Amino acid sequence: MRGSVISAMVLLCLLLYGTAFAAGQSKQSDIGTVTGVIHIKGGGLMKGGTVFFFDEKAGPPPSATKYWRVPTYAFEIEDNAHFTVMLPEGDYYMGAIKRQSGQRLGPPHEGDYFFISQDEKGQPKKLRVSKDSKIDLGVLEEAVPFKRETLAQKGITSIQGTIYDENGRPMEGMLVFAFVNPSMFGRPLFVSELSDKLGHYELRLAGEGTFFLLSRTNYGGGPRSTDELLGVYKDSKPVSVKSFTTTTGIDITVKKMGGATSQP
Repeated sequence: MRGSVISAMVLLCLLLYGTAFAAGQSKQSDIGTVTGVIHIKGGGLMKGGTVFFFDEKAGPPPSATKYWRVPTYAFEIEDNAHFTVMLPEGDYYMGAIKRQSGQRLGPPHEGDYFFISQDEKGQPKKLRVSKDSKIDLGVLEEAVPFKRETLAQKGITSIQGTIYDENGRPMEGMLVFAFVNPSMFGRPLFVSELSDKLGHYELRLAGEGTFFLLSRTNYGGGPRSTDELLGVYKDSKPVSVKSFTTTTGIDITVKKMGGATSQP
């Protein structure tokens, strides 16, 4: 009973206040400006996509093949493929994506134009932003169609399970987010691919740790609709994982907001 009450409180707070991982400009005073133009490799301008930045201090370097870290900041690319963004001073990794599916963020799908900027050794490239700095990255001709066959199959750390509704039916098209804090406020660290027709999901992680899982239909912050499906794992019970292993059987029950959800 106590667990269900805790779950109800968590979900009510999420409904009322949302989370703080929505994309958008920084509002801090110690900021710099970054500009650039995104091109599809060998294919011209990448119009209407999203450019994203990962704060180095907020998590592991992003990966295109092993896991999907939630970006710290994300911004729309203009119709002429240019972008101009303001970021707090710090060190960042950057990348960009243009969806074929229309979904704004999350792991890339087959055929999406995508890249994470890399250095000469093939590692995520750091970008230093200083107060009042004006950085022009020029033309970045790195975006290529994403292929699922490039996803790493060995040396992976992940969580797998099934998403169900209240009646035990598997739910397709759900995302699962991994938070490091039990309140599940703020920005999640990792996000899964969409669950399949059988409700199965896989949430890839950078390594071992303890995580709190939340499933929902949409990606981004802000107040949630009462019609949106939402659920947390086992009344906010933590899930501990070890590096290079897959933790299975982590099933989540979701329901439309308007009451608590708990595991059967």
